[in-house]
Amino acid sequence: MFHSMAMNASRDYQLVGMMVGLAGLYLFMMFRQSSATFFSPSSYMMLPFFFTFATAVFLLVGGFLGSWVSTKDSVCLQGLFVYLLFVVFCLGSTASALTFHHTVMLDSELDPLSDVFKNYTGNSYDQDSRTVDALQEKMQCCGVQNYTDWRDTSWFIHNGGHILPLSCCNQIFTSCNGTVLQPDHFYQTGCKVKLKVFFQFLLDTVMWMFAVVFLVLVILLVPTVMLMREPLLSYQYLDKS
Repeated sequence: MFHSMAMNASRDYQLVGMMVGLAGLYLFMMFRQSSATFFSPSSYMMLPFFFTFATAVFLLVGGFLGSWVSTKDSVCLQGLFVYLLFVVFCLGSTASALTFHHTVMLDSELDPLSDVFKNYTGNSYDQDSRTVDALQEKMQCCGVQNYTDWRDTSWFIHNGGHILPLSCCNQIFTSCNGTVLQPDHFYQTGCKVKLKVFFQFLLDTVMWMFAVVFLVLVILLVPTVMLMREPLLSYQYLDKS
C-alpha cells in the first residue's frame, strides 16, 4: 500500500515537473524572440523563467528520487526527497516574487522605448530603426502611446512633418502611404501599450503556473510525508516490543 501510493505521488511530481518545464520553455522562447526582434525591457525579466526551469528540474529529480525511495526504507533518502520539495517551494516563491516585482515595475521598464523611437532615422542599417519598424509591423502598433508621438521626433520634422514610417500603416489599407492626411490608415494603438500587454501575459502566466505548483505541493507533500513515516513507525514499534 505504501509503495504504490508513494510511487503514484512521485509520478505526479514528475508530471508536474515536465509540464512546468515545457511551459517555462515556451514562455522563455516567446520572451527571447520578442527581445531579439523588438525591444527587451530588462534582462532581469529573464530571471523568473530561469527559476521556472530550475523548479522543473528539481521537481523531476524529486519525482525520480521519490520513485526510488518508495522501494527503500532509508531515512536519509526520505529526508533528501522532502528537502528537494522544500527547495522547489523556495524556488517557486522566489520566481513569484520576481514576477510580481516586474509586473509592478513594467511601466518604468518600458520607458526607454521612447528613446528608441526618438533615435529613428529610417535607415535599414540602423539598429533602432530596424527595431521600431519590426515592432510596429509585428505588434501592429504605431508610436509609443499612439501615432501622434511621431510628431515630436526629429525624423518626422526632418521629412517635412507630413509622413510617418510605412510600418505604421494598417495592413488592411493597401493605399496607405504614410501621410498624416490619412490618420485612420495607421494603427491606432501605441507600441508601449501592446508590449505591456504582451509582457504582462508572460508574467501572469508564470504567476498562475507557480500557483498551480504550490497547490500540487500542498496536496501531495503532506500525504507523501505521512506515507513515508509509516514504515519507520512500524520499525519503532517492533523495536519497543
